[in-house]
Amino acid sequence: MKKKVVFIILGVFLVLILGFLFYVVFPTKFELKKGNITVNYKSEYKEPGYKIERNGKDYTNKIRVSGKVNTKKIGTYNIKYQVKIDGINYVKVRKVTVRDKEKPVITLKGSKKTDVCPNTEYKEEGFKAKDNYDGNLSKKVKVNKSKDKIVYIVKDSSGNETKTTRYLKYRDKTPPVITLNEGENVSLTLGEEYKEKGAKSIDNCDGDLSKEIDISGSVDSSKAGTYELIYKTIDKAKNESKIVRKVNIFEYSETDGIPGTIYLTFDDGPNQGTTNVILDILKEEKVPATFFVTNNGPDDLIKREHDEGHTVALHTSTHNYSIVYASDDSFYQDLKGVQDRVKRITGETSTIIRFPGGSSNTVSRKYSPGIMSRLTKSTLEKGFKYYDWNLSSGDAGGTTEASGVYNNVIRGLKKERANMILMHDIKPYTRDALRNIIKFGKENGYKFEKITMDTYMVTQNVNN
Repeated sequence: MKKKVVFIILGVFLVLILGFLFYVVFPTKFELKKGNITVNYKSEYKEPGYKIERNGKDYTNKIRVSGKVNTKKIGTYNIKYQVKIDGINYVKVRKVTVRDKEKPVITLKGSKKTDVCPNTEYKEEGFKAKDNYDGNLSKKVKVNKSKDKIVYIVKDSSGNETKTTRYLKYRDKTPPVITLNEGENVSLTLGEEYKEKGAKSIDNCDGDLSKEIDISGSVDSSKAGTYELIYKTIDKAKNESKIVRKVNIFEYSETDGIPGTIYLTFDDGPNQGTTNVILDILKEEKVPATFFVTNNGPDDLIKREHDEGHTVALHTSTHNYSIVYASDDSFYQDLKGVQDRVKRITGETSTIIRFPGGSSNTVSRKYSPGIMSRLTKSTLEKGFKYYDWNLSSGDAGGTTEASGVYNNVIRGLKKERANMILMHDIKPYTRDALRNIIKFGKENGYKFEKITMDTYMVTQNVNN
């Protein structure tokens, strides 16, 4: 009996020894790949992986994972992994830290390399700081200014810091800006005295330099042609500006045309927002006009021009000098495009034209020398009539206000001639000046007419 008890005790002891040895020789392996990790704010959290083996057997698919990571919120999250094998619970926890690793962005208004007028202080142009987590940090930007640079520094709530630098150079490389009073083009008739319109010159560092403007060139109103007056200003830093005013002297006989007549002519349209209002005014005032149209704008405005009794004339399809004046064939092809459009809309074939830039233009030399000398002859041979102008409203030059357009027109009107007025129905300030121009004409005894094929051709001197 005693031997039996001894054998039982030895057996139990042996089992314990063998069990102990089994766990030592074949331990449980439970691992989390990458361990604790850090992910960036608003990035996608991807499970790095995990594995558990016991006694050489894989129990990974038995593991239960709990816990979530919100990458849209900075903080630390616990992901719990647990599994029960042979009555034993195995548990591991992974710490996932969501943090903002992205630096704020500083945006400078103006340039990072800025010229500053000599003997002055730089005036801050402004800056903005934006962070992907904290949002607008502009008020937290620290500005460190020295003589030649300004350093902007900002740090977000996660400790990410950004620096940017604006470099200052005390120099003046900007020339003055010259503005010609009443525009860059002046039209006069033969014998009419040219009176200087004046100009303004404003410099970024030196201010108003209008009194320093040097004007060179001359106008001989006794000879028809185009004269150039050159306006020049030099600032203290020796930056120079030049601008040219062209004075066109047209050869005109007082017996030509109908004296005391006004021809309101509009180029470059139609255009919704201006042409339609101009048509309203003309209808209310019972005044006819002539529209030199292109292929721009809506068809219904061209139809309205025609239906309300105005002359729909041609100004080429594109009004692109490089196309129109590339060659004689190119001109006629471009002209046919707008002629076909007018025929389609109105049912009539228009043969009244105006050359882009007028027959006296010189820009055509760049594309085809002598083309205007050829076109002014060939258009007549083909049955067209072309019309320039002897009075410019200035709305295609430096005049950008209704008052300027009005003054240019009424000052240039002459009772002893037919007044062919150049205007543009795409200009809002021309639209706004029109009613007062008509009112002045009526009050001063002028008669308004539209151009027809019987109208005397007001033309300019050909310069190409």
